Amino acid sequence: MKSPSRFFGTLQSDLPASLVVFLVALPLCLGIALASGAPLISGLIAGIVGGIVVGSLSGSPLGVSGPAAGLAVIVLMAIQDLGAFDVFLVAVILAGLIQIVLGFIRAGTVAYYFPSSVISGMLAGIGIIIFLKQIPHAFGYDSDPVGELSFRQPDGETTFSELLVVLDSISPGPLVIASVSLAILLLWETRWFKRHKLFTLLPGPLVAVVTGVILNLFFRSELGFTLTPEQVVSIPEADSLSGLLGFLTFPDFSALTRIDVYKTAVVLAIVASLETLLCVEATDKLDPLKRVTPTNRELKAQGMGNVISGFLGGLPLTQVIVRSSANIQSGGRSKASAIIHGLLLLVSVIALPTIMNLIPLATLAAILLVVGFKLAKPSVFRKMLRQGPDQFIPFIVTVGGIVFTDLLVGIGLGMVVAVLVILFENFRLPFEISNVPQERGERVEIALAQQVTFLNKASVLKTLDSIPDDSSVEIDASESVFVHPDVVELIDNFVIGAEAKSIDVVVNGLDHRPHVRRPTGMKVAVVSPSALKREGQHENPDQRDTSGVNTPEGPRTVEGGERSLPGEPQGQPQPLRAGEHHR
Repeated sequence: MKSPSRFFGTLQSDLPASLVVFLVALPLCLGIALASGAPLISGLIAGIVGGIVVGSLSGSPLGVSGPAAGLAVIVLMAIQDLGAFDVFLVAVILAGLIQIVLGFIRAGTVAYYFPSSVISGMLAGIGIIIFLKQIPHAFGYDSDPVGELSFRQPDGETTFSELLVVLDSISPGPLVIASVSLAILLLWETRWFKRHKLFTLLPGPLVAVVTGVILNLFFRSELGFTLTPEQVVSIPEADSLSGLLGFLTFPDFSALTRIDVYKTAVVLAIVASLETLLCVEATDKLDPLKRVTPTNRELKAQGMGNVISGFLGGLPLTQVIVRSSANIQSGGRSKASAIIHGLLLLVSVIALPTIMNLIPLATLAAILLVVGFKLAKPSVFRKMLRQGPDQFIPFIVTVGGIVFTDLLVGIGLGMVVAVLVILFENFRLPFEISNVPQERGERVEIALAQQVTFLNKASVLKTLDSIPDDSSVEIDASESVFVHPDVVELIDNFVIGAEAKSIDVVVNGLDHRPHVRRPTGMKVAVVSPSALKREGQHENPDQRDTSGVNTPEGPRTVEGGERSLPGEPQGQPQPLRAGEHHR
């Protein structure tokens, strides 16, 4: 837990950031609830719990949690399948309990296996989709809920076809408000504004929102510029606290006897955990201080948040990259910004719904346009391109997948491509060869990589087959950690066939006994017959190796790749004749 002194020490940075996150989160909570087919208040409850509860329990310094667009379709289908929202809330509570268990069994370590190229692609893809999705709202066309991120939209359009429909449905009022708001936000990004303390203390998004509210009120008297109820924030309003409680839905625990509730809970827990872990990796990547979030603790915090959200009638929640990136871009320094944003959401629901309902969606769209652009700046693409195809290909596939499908499918495609790139690199570079054989009599040294899998068989076989007759070959596996038995067998066969080609072969550091599946680090495992003959021509016959033959003392044996007589100390490892298997 953060000490009070440290909490207030970063408040100067966290307070303005929390205000921006609040302004971003407010329409997203409502829009995701609408897209999920759930009561609007349920999205706000999830945002409040995500800010206050998860923000307090989490170890993420900059992550912000709330209802996630990636779960909207799952929630919509689950509510329809289960038949009632109060039954669905039971599944949310169970999903939270599963997440807590996942945290205790240390399932959060899965996050460390996401490639950096895929995480970068996720950030850029979300940035593009946020940018594209806000254009209709900036023009006053609000048929698609704010926060909906899928390519195929609930209104029957796609992300791109919606842009064409907008051209026939431009509203002058929202367009003016969006333009003025965007101009304010861009001015606040200039060096001149950043040099003046007054402007640094006053967040640009707050100025844009206040300006948007003033223009909304002014346009009410201007014919043709008046905003419709669909073009402003819509928080449920109650006359009293009891009326506000009347908006809440509580779980129906009689549904605990239904199997489909448990199935839904498992799906929610898995998808929410994956989204959270991906967001954690992305947030840590954006963190200027490069702090590392404890992922297992994060799963426990998210689980507790979902349990409480389900009890209060809220949507399932995850850590969300849109809010987290807005927090980082606005200068947030600690998790105080996430907690304060949750408190602001709570105050807006209880005390300020009338004022909040004056905020135009066009102003909030302008804020999200800036957030989206910062996530997907052209410099990000140039940076990934400079890192080479093995980084750029998974990156661009992830971006395309997110833009043209949805978040989870896009990440899944990126992961598949990243794995294929790794396998291709592993297939292409299973060893280093010091001299590409061209003519007879050449000496060739082949050093195997640390990992040589069955996927490398083709390239190893091709190289060995290309070695000319009368050559000298040394295969060094002393640095290898794992060599697949198929590759060991392939090397065995090469050594056996080397005699017919008069190829001298020495294999170092490889134990190719059938039951040993990894190198043992011995110095010499195999020497071809031709190499033995040539050695025999230059050494005393009495000093030649007699391994593999019976002696008066008994047959020689092999332990750890070295030959020794029973009862005698092991000396320098002796060569093993090609084709002979260790006993």
